[in-house]
Amino acid sequence: MSLFLIVALPFLGALLPGLMNSAGRQACAGITFTVTLSAFIGLLTNAPAVFAGNVVTVGVDWMPLLGLNFNLMLDGLGFFFAMLILGIGLLIITYARFYLSREDNMGEFFTYLLLFQGAMVGIVLSDNILLLLIFWELTSLSSFLLIGYWKHLPEGRQGARMALTVTGMGGLSMIGGMLILGQIAGSYDLSVILENRELIQESPLYLPALILILLGCFTKSAQFPFHFWLPHAMAAPTPVSAYLHSATMVKAGIFLMARMWPVLSGTTEWFVIVTTAGLITMVLGAVIALFKHDLKALLAFSTVSHLGLITMLLGTGTAFGAMAAMFHILNHATFKAALFMSAGIVDHEAHTRDIRRLGGLRHLMPITFVIATLGALSMAGIPLLNGFLSKEMMLEEANRTVLFNTPWLVPVMATVGSLFSAAYCFRLISHTFLGPVRKDYPSAPHDPGAGLWMPPAILIVPVIAIGVAPFLAEPFVKMVTASVLGEAAEVPTAYFKIWHGLVPALFMSIIATVGGLILLGLFKPLLRGWDAAPRPEAKVIFEGLVEGIVAVAKRLVLPLHDGSFSRYSAFAAVTIIGVGYYAWMTGTVGTATRELQPAGPVPVAGWLMLVAAALGLVFLHRNRLLSLVLIGIAGLMVSVGFVFFSAPDLAMTQFTVEAVTIILLLLALNFLPNRTPVESTVLRRSRDTVIAVAGGLATFALSYHYLLRDSVAPAISAFHVENSYKGGGGTNMVNVILVDFRGFDTYGEIIVLGIAALVIYALTEALLGGPVRARLLNRLPDQPRAGDMHPMMMVVMTRVMMPIIMMVGFYIFLRGHNEPGGGFISGLVVSIGVVIQYMASGFGWTTARLRYPYHGIIGAGVLIAGLTGIGSWFVAKPFLTSDFTYVRIPPFNEFELATAALFDLGVFLAVVGAVMLALESLSRLARRQEAMESEYPMDIDPSREDNDVALQKEEA
Repeated sequence: MSLFLIVALPFLGALLPGLMNSAGRQACAGITFTVTLSAFIGLLTNAPAVFAGNVVTVGVDWMPLLGLNFNLMLDGLGFFFAMLILGIGLLIITYARFYLSREDNMGEFFTYLLLFQGAMVGIVLSDNILLLLIFWELTSLSSFLLIGYWKHLPEGRQGARMALTVTGMGGLSMIGGMLILGQIAGSYDLSVILENRELIQESPLYLPALILILLGCFTKSAQFPFHFWLPHAMAAPTPVSAYLHSATMVKAGIFLMARMWPVLSGTTEWFVIVTTAGLITMVLGAVIALFKHDLKALLAFSTVSHLGLITMLLGTGTAFGAMAAMFHILNHATFKAALFMSAGIVDHEAHTRDIRRLGGLRHLMPITFVIATLGALSMAGIPLLNGFLSKEMMLEEANRTVLFNTPWLVPVMATVGSLFSAAYCFRLISHTFLGPVRKDYPSAPHDPGAGLWMPPAILIVPVIAIGVAPFLAEPFVKMVTASVLGEAAEVPTAYFKIWHGLVPALFMSIIATVGGLILLGLFKPLLRGWDAAPRPEAKVIFEGLVEGIVAVAKRLVLPLHDGSFSRYSAFAAVTIIGVGYYAWMTGTVGTATRELQPAGPVPVAGWLMLVAAALGLVFLHRNRLLSLVLIGIAGLMVSVGFVFFSAPDLAMTQFTVEAVTIILLLLALNFLPNRTPVESTVLRRSRDTVIAVAGGLATFALSYHYLLRDSVAPAISAFHVENSYKGGGGTNMVNVILVDFRGFDTYGEIIVLGIAALVIYALTEALLGGPVRARLLNRLPDQPRAGDMHPMMMVVMTRVMMPIIMMVGFYIFLRGHNEPGGGFISGLVVSIGVVIQYMASGFGWTTARLRYPYHGIIGAGVLIAGLTGIGSWFVAKPFLTSDFTYVRIPPFNEFELATAALFDLGVFLAVVGAVMLALESLSRLARRQEAMESEYPMDIDPSREDNDVALQKEEA
């Protein structure tokens, strides 16, 4: 199966659970399971190539000029993590089906789960760091939705916000580091970056890139001092905790450190930062976990500790450390997911996770007891279980690691961490399952159905199998290790076995196990000491830090951002003028290379009219209607200027835009007073005058300078002249630019235009449905109205003009690719034809004859334009690449057919729909009284007899 499909399947499948929600819980879980299983099977189809040592790659140029390519890569490391994500995902889906209650929205939960799953698979298969960053941020967003799934719980909402804040900030720093790394290597493709170890490590930007990337890894994988967010995320449902915080999300930072290991490791900076952070996290997480009474909190801090263990192993920078890290990732994912699900079973059946209220459950929940005990013993590092093997490898690596020139530091801290790890594992078993049966459980506990205990039981199988026969995992782990090491080191030849002899790691392990039992025996006095000891609370520190930042931000922002547009524009204008003046005075201005052109009387007259309109607007702007007239004059003179400079497309666009916007503004002015009140002081107006004059003079000086001098950079117009016909098949360069060279911009613009119209419509609906409606209906006009609301002359004229305008618009649309015109202009022309019907015959008459809703017209336009762009993918060309050919249909002459015409059709429809929806919305507000509306032309009911005829009948 293609890697594209493997990544896309969870995203596409995320649409299905919500649709299946009404079909029942089984349907939601079934469709989610099927989607994940399909992706998992697709992954397995690539297993032979991966196990043979090959790297499966696929790629599509997305934005090659920016270095952003949709390249995917599947090697041993990517296969390993994708297998964990999809394989454990299948078990979590099954578990969640039986864990969630009937009140929980199953479709919503599985939608979030598939979105997160797709983002994680995207991370581990990305071969482009910019693409990886996109998926990285998607994991933060989707995990936010999953952690806060139980919206009714304040702690769930708080945990989701904390996780998003910490991981989001780390993600932002990682973006900076990745961009630096890409600049150093000269490429953003991972496969290229991983081949430039020396170049990257010798760069002066290596350390900044390393720190920024590690910040992203540490925040995602809950390394000290960012460890505090993970336990608070335990407010999520247990399936989320088991999936995100044992097998997937928190492993994302570990994955990235492993992926970058060939180019970032091996330096003193990497060794000190990563090893130190890992050691501190390992010990701190284990100590805190011992004294937690909530089962999930205990497991959460144990996860923090084991993530620190893996981080420390990667930090050593040795091949053996990397192999031990990969082995422990595999083991930790199995026993920790099983333990989380076991904790969920206890909570589900006993209705509590508080260890102090449990005990004796081995008699009541024997199946859960066996699963949890095996998982906990593996986590404690007891022989014949898989956790023992990787723990021994960790202790062996720690024993030969020297940090800060102190040979004993790492071995001692690793032993202490293992000791506390064993202690909290023994406490989990003894305080939860051992001891006498109690009579005060919140609910009578018992083993659940197979739907809940079977998924963790399946995970216990490799826990035992690998622990008893470690050779089963050795080839796979070494294959993954080879992918991690790359060409930086050789895979160690060490064998995976239970007995390595009387080595230091064995004695360290014995000390940890025996010490754990001793700590368990001394737990009560240790707990009293722990509770009495003053210690910093990470949550309180975090919340205080956030509150402080918000307070400082308010003090800085609120005085500046007080809603005053004049203040914003003044600051912006002064800054631009000041910077421009500094650049002008410190730069060099060459001598003029062009002469002034003589100005004829017509251009001078047009310029004087433009200046008069602008000055008149300044002095007469308080009269709103007169201001609108002056704005229209200025716009029309700009259109004339475009004609004078041989830019007919721009002239037509400007002219039609002026016509439409003037009508739109007239409707808007209908709700405003005739005059603008004086709201600013003389001093403020004087200040604004000085700024405006300075800005105008600066703009004049800059324009004058450039018009008299040749440009240093080559003009881009030469490229368009050369390629417009050859590449786009059109001789009208303006239209070819809009539909081909910059078609993506145009596509975005029509989407924004449609959104703006929909927002206007939504605001209108809100106004008409609220108290404003009564005010609109009761408001009287400022001036007496004419007796004839729809004059006959205007009605007849618009009826005659309508087909002519439509024909002109159709003609402009067809000629646009080779002559002045196009979809945008023709859309505005047609809009004007419809607008004058509203003006002449009224809202009611026009709306009654509306066959297609404007919302649908906007949607059809955007859809047609998008499908036209997508069509180019089927011929292996970039999005929105147009094509053309010539055909001959007798008896017509040969003519051109271009795919750009379809894109232009989408632009046409989107423009017509957006303009008309905005105008219709304002027109609805303009109907202040129901009596003002008439559905008949010229206000005459054709079914009503003439008054004179009716009077004669009465007299007869």
